[in-house]
Amino acid sequence: MMHCQNCHAQNGEGIEGVNPPVAKTMYLKDAKKNINIILSGQNGEITVNGKKYDALMNPMNYLDDRQIADVLNYIRNSWGNKYPVVTESQVKAERDKTAN
Repeated sequence: MMHCQNCHAQNGEGIEGVNPPVAKTMYLKDAKKNINIILSGQNGEITVNGKKYDALMNPMNYLDDRQIADVLNYIRNSWGNKYPVVTESQVKAERDKTAN
């Protein structure tokens, strides 16, 4: 709720034309991409569930590895999503790549 709900809504459906949904979406399939969006933010046009979005998402790299894994595991397994668990070590590995 604290990190995602303001933009992606309580039900994960986002705000059409502004913020993409995190509910019922294949966009969450790629764990590395999901981790990097949280670490580095999202800028530029993307297509989610067949609709285009071009809103800025600020980086949330201030979250620790555990918090990022927890947030991703929540959204990747809520609202009709069912994806493998993201581990702290996966987040750390991606964080280490972005630090270099």
